[in-house]
Amino acid sequence: MAESDVLANAELEVLDAYWRAANYLSVGQIYLQDNPLLKQPLAIEHIKRRLLGHWGTTPGLNFIYAHLNRVIRRDDLDMIFICGPGHGGPAVVANTYLEGTYSEIYPKITRDAAGMGKLFRQFSFPGGIPSHAAPETPGSIHEGGELGYALSHAFGAAFDNPHLIVACVIGDGEAETGPLAASWNGIKFLSPKQDGAVLPILHLNGYKIANPTVLGRMSDEEVTSLFAGYGYEPVFVEGADPIPMHQRMAAVLDQVLVRIRQIQAAARTGQGNGNGSKRQTWPLIVLRSPKGWTGPKEVDGLKTEGFWRAHQVPLAGLADHPAHLAQLEAWMRSYRPDELFDDKGRLVGDIAKLAPDGARRMGANPHANGGLLKRPLNLPDFHDHAVKVDGPGGAQAEATRVMGGYLREVFRLNAETRNFRLVGPDETASNRLDPVFAVTDRVWMEPTIPEDVHLSQDGRVMEILSEHLCQGWLEGYILTGRHGFMSCYEAFIHIVDSMVNQHAKWLKVSRGLAWRQPIASLNYLLTSHVWRQDHNGFSHQDPGFIDHVVNKKADVVRVYLPPDANTLLWVTDHCLKTYDRINVIVAGKQPSPQWLAMDEAVKHCTAGIGIWDFASSDEGYEPDVVMACAGDVPTLETLAAVDILRQHLPALKVRVVNVVDLMTLQKQGQHPHGLDDRDFDGLFTTAKPVIFAYHGYPHLIHRLIYNRTNHDNFHVHGYQEEGTTTTPFDMTVLNRLDRFHLAIDVIDRVPGLAAGAAHLKQHLRGKLVEHEEFICRYGEDMPEIQNWSWPYKTAARTGD
Repeated sequence: MAESDVLANAELEVLDAYWRAANYLSVGQIYLQDNPLLKQPLAIEHIKRRLLGHWGTTPGLNFIYAHLNRVIRRDDLDMIFICGPGHGGPAVVANTYLEGTYSEIYPKITRDAAGMGKLFRQFSFPGGIPSHAAPETPGSIHEGGELGYALSHAFGAAFDNPHLIVACVIGDGEAETGPLAASWNGIKFLSPKQDGAVLPILHLNGYKIANPTVLGRMSDEEVTSLFAGYGYEPVFVEGADPIPMHQRMAAVLDQVLVRIRQIQAAARTGQGNGNGSKRQTWPLIVLRSPKGWTGPKEVDGLKTEGFWRAHQVPLAGLADHPAHLAQLEAWMRSYRPDELFDDKGRLVGDIAKLAPDGARRMGANPHANGGLLKRPLNLPDFHDHAVKVDGPGGAQAEATRVMGGYLREVFRLNAETRNFRLVGPDETASNRLDPVFAVTDRVWMEPTIPEDVHLSQDGRVMEILSEHLCQGWLEGYILTGRHGFMSCYEAFIHIVDSMVNQHAKWLKVSRGLAWRQPIASLNYLLTSHVWRQDHNGFSHQDPGFIDHVVNKKADVVRVYLPPDANTLLWVTDHCLKTYDRINVIVAGKQPSPQWLAMDEAVKHCTAGIGIWDFASSDEGYEPDVVMACAGDVPTLETLAAVDILRQHLPALKVRVVNVVDLMTLQKQGQHPHGLDDRDFDGLFTTAKPVIFAYHGYPHLIHRLIYNRTNHDNFHVHGYQEEGTTTTPFDMTVLNRLDRFHLAIDVIDRVPGLAAGAAHLKQHLRGKLVEHEEFICRYGEDMPEIQNWSWPYKTAARTGD
């Protein structure tokens, strides 16, 4: 069929009118605070005093949205829209207003002149809405303030949504970012049988803020070669004349939808590719249109449309430049608003009919408000996976391997609903979560060879060596109503710091929007952590992600430091039941002592913090010192230090406090999990020294407790940015977290103890010298370190 025949004249006129209406509303949002229908000559009092927004990408987005509406309505498609170009908010708001969704959600923004005026005024205005797609924007699952993540979110939304099409617009500026460049590989993990489709639309308007874009200057042949290498079949829509462009876009969109249906039908009827055969090639639309399309051609004699000057606000300083005001009025009237809206500001009937109905509108699609679709996971009984612990330290286990057994059953119980995934950068087995492979594989759409293990096209574990993609996939997955977990080496989770920022902000804003339903929590397991990265060295040693996340809103972030496998089981089960949270779990994968039987672990984790009676010797008395610990290795070293003190200073009254939920340390009014002052003082006393062994950077503990009564007596040991390739115990020694330094600190801090314990202190210093000599000679820790275990099978007795 020839391009000119794709759209009949009547359909073409409606489509073009709809596009003009969206453009008009977009310009109005950037500039106007009054006179929305231009019923009066445009005057300076109608203009906002501060002009904010981004015009350059907006007309292209409006063009795409209008064309998607046409095929959604014609074919009854289930489709959502992801706006990747930065600050494309005017377009998405304009289109959701035209389709009616915006007014349904925000009844004050009525579909008439008064509502249009409010729509314009609120944009980038105090008390209004942001200039980019945000939680407030209907139909959005993508925070558009930061570039690079749109396509990974799109694939995350498509996984396990077999009938969904995710239209994802990628700006050519965004395409220059590292995360986006890696995201094209998403099709290697997208099953045409089990998943939906992602339709990438690469919008090449040629410019960023003040520079040309790399892809924008590449020829069609180069662009084709690049994306053919990724596994796509690019189809181009190019030009500036609106009418031919409408015909080209309609023809191409029809073509790619046919191709998507063919790929899915072949896979779902058994004719598609199987492992070992060539993967399908998915379509990709490349839209080349001028930046600032249909806007001012020139401003003050300088090229604007089709150039970077159209990026933000093409006409500025209107109060000082009357010619600019006149040019703005001419620009807005060029869309012929009197043909688009009636005298009351309502969209003319024939134009309004282009929008789909009900939940088929992209602004109203329930997948873009994932809490509407969220179903609780079927969870196993975590007690069934408990490690048998006959007494403190009475068993050895790999905590994350035990967690892997629990997650295996999560996969098994949710196999039919397919609403749970595990993502991570090539570390599922390394992090001891490989028990899951008993019931599912890694998803892999590429060819396989006989030697491959745990690779299949219907796998539910997702591994790619890009933390950005793992994070983006999981965000898109949970934002559309599903559940998941991400595992990562602790040091390298920092790669997604900025993405976590965006998601935390999304959750914070969403919680204030009654129409946004709660979504499953974003859950992290951080393992291969700082204290057991002795073999990989300094580059792999960084516990600072905890510091990063606790900067976010208290109602969003939770941090858990389970000391053994049974506490990790409880924490994992708890996190999978939460919603609208960012849960960070830090746990070890190496064989280590197990401290609590499951019934004890449940009580301890439910409280989040508590006295370990079995290690304490202060029952019935006020302690001489509180030994606090948070994290598996800090707990081990604390108990080893307590053992030293009990052997050499039996009259010393020691209280051991273990912290699982780090946020209990904050005041109750600062964090929902925080302890009130009475309970905190009851645990830590109001005047006794507290020697605190902490997993991460010590300053965070001081920050969390700075306004507690006994703050000045807290002496925190933690990671001090000292590390290298060395032995596990030497890592603690380098950072003064080891048992010997902890015991020495007790001697130094407990009043009146220094003189009487001088011999012990000298002995402990000698042990540190002995340790250094031993590891330098033998390359491993001393046998007394490697073989140490908690020697007491009953609770400690109090002194006389």
